[in-house]
Amino acid sequence: MTATKILTLITLTGIALMAGLFFGYGNSVMPSLEQLPAGQGAAAMNLMNVAIYNPLFLMIFTVTGLACLPLILLGFVQRHPGRWWLLAGSLLYFVAGMITMSINVPLNDQLATLDPYSPEGLAEWTSFAGAWSTANNLRAIACTLSVITLGVALASSTRPRPVGPLPANPYQYPGTVPPR
Repeated sequence: MTATKILTLITLTGIALMAGLFFGYGNSVMPSLEQLPAGQGAAAMNLMNVAIYNPLFLMIFTVTGLACLPLILLGFVQRHPGRWWLLAGSLLYFVAGMITMSINVPLNDQLATLDPYSPEGLAEWTSFAGAWSTANNLRAIACTLSVITLGVALASSTRPRPVGPLPANPYQYPGTVPPR
């Protein structure tokens, strides 16, 4: 297995974990929090936002992004069938990262500044939940598409490429024997 394939597989795994996290939040966590009274939903979200900043999450989120950098470079310089898929998959993860850093994190930070049970906190939660969920779903989609494209890159790089035109008769390949 080549270094590019190993790096692609590691990156694909990290992105798949992030896609699962984002999907889980969008599919079950946020709808559940929105069912709670507003102050409780906001308080629970604040607790989760503190808990998610743990070494394992930060390592996967960051190392995966860093692993995308050489894949982007390889997408431009290597000449193999999956190179454009490598580029697309890596860039899609950066899209998810940009959504996270420009929308979700600032919304989290704003929510954390307010008392969730105050009138301001209750109003913030109402606008927060919809905006945060929309951004979260977009990053889940970007990560899912990234997983698909990196999977295609891996599959493309493992296919044998024919050398020259294929003969009309498959038994014209060297070393093949026609059936008796």
